[in-house]
Amino acid sequence: MLNQTKNNALSEFLRKTPQSKEFSTEAKQVMPGGVTANIKAFDPYPIIMDQGAGAYLYDIDGNKYIDYLLSYGALMLGHGPPAVVNAIQSQVEDDGTFLFGTPHRLETEMGKKIRQHYPSMERIRYTNSGTEATLLAIRMAHAYTGKHKIAKFEGHYHGGYDQVLLSVNPSVDNAGPVDEPTSVIESKGVDPYHQEHTIVLPFNNLDATAEILRKKKDDIAAVILEPIQSGFIPADHFFMEGLRTITEELGILLIFDEVKTGFRIGLGGAQAVYGISPDLTTLGKVIGGGFPVGIVGGKQDVLMTSAPNSNSDVFDSSQSKTSQAKDVLFHSGTYNGHPTILAAGLATINVLEQEIDHVLTTTRQLKKGISELFAKHGISMQTIGLGSIFNVVITDKEKIWNHRELQQANFSMRKQLDFLLLNEGIYTKPLNRYSLATVHGDKEVQDTLAAYDKALSKLT
Repeated sequence: MLNQTKNNALSEFLRKTPQSKEFSTEAKQVMPGGVTANIKAFDPYPIIMDQGAGAYLYDIDGNKYIDYLLSYGALMLGHGPPAVVNAIQSQVEDDGTFLFGTPHRLETEMGKKIRQHYPSMERIRYTNSGTEATLLAIRMAHAYTGKHKIAKFEGHYHGGYDQVLLSVNPSVDNAGPVDEPTSVIESKGVDPYHQEHTIVLPFNNLDATAEILRKKKDDIAAVILEPIQSGFIPADHFFMEGLRTITEELGILLIFDEVKTGFRIGLGGAQAVYGISPDLTTLGKVIGGGFPVGIVGGKQDVLMTSAPNSNSDVFDSSQSKTSQAKDVLFHSGTYNGHPTILAAGLATINVLEQEIDHVLTTTRQLKKGISELFAKHGISMQTIGLGSIFNVVITDKEKIWNHRELQQANFSMRKQLDFLLLNEGIYTKPLNRYSLATVHGDKEVQDTLAAYDKALSKLT
């Protein structure tokens, strides 16, 4: 029955998206695999979008979708929000340029707004992406502690660079012991050096994590984690409190990667939910309102490792004989603190300050409705997540605590369901999480639940 449903769903998908198929074939003549980011690809081919408006996407075949991918959570106001469009236009018109290449007022204005919601971020630095933010945070940890290994958790993603591209989604067969995971390389081209210098920890397992950290405390500069793994598997409160205690005890910095959870779990992110102040925090996605940006913030004495002095500019050849660049943490970038992006980000936060409760309420409504429909159709599942993010996990387990337990879920059924939903006009990349925006309302929720009821009827 499931195989027949799968075949029918795929046939319908192919029938509805012939131009996406044609365009994907053409794109492969330009880009490897037809995409410029691996995450955008899925079989048999990705849907090629043509327009976005509010809560909706429209593909090149004219199909309309309620969008729950929202650029992997970046668009918390939806597509083309007037507040962001107006902020961008005003910034360019008022300032006369969209790039100064110098300090400007919006850098400080945005920084004050960030500190208002994230008090742990005593000082901040801007980057151009969440990936750059985690990269800088790790460098700061090395510079501040003088130690040159880091620890990350199995199943957690912090960017596409060698130092952290390990044990993001390892197979259980290769992942090693549950209490002491193996560091598994996740990409071609990653130097095996990083297997020795990036220690992998078991998420939501405090005893085993503490034992590893104590054993390697003289080498580890920082522990970096997604306080909510993949944006939807929350850390246990006891685990998080214990992790904060053990890292402080051992002189290891604690880095919260809140690129996914910042402003999505609530205005203060996951750290407000847990009541914990990390040493460093990284933000991205939502704070740019759909534009590329990242922020690193944290304790003043850690951030000050990057403060320049008159002889610390690695690019200034006139100072070459007296250069002290090696004594200062290097961080630079022409586009850091881009004024147009910061204007968009400020507009986004201003809207969220008024409408975050609506987003959280709508998310709870959708999760409840989906859970009730699965129960109606006799399928065991969970809608896992906090705030405005969740995932639909088809499983008999009462609780999902980490990557290995998630691997026991029924991904085959979930993927079939996702294609049935695509055919009903509900968009997220197959097997991906759901993110909601201010533009999702009662109509979108009811239309989504109707689509789920139809899809689940076909599935069962």
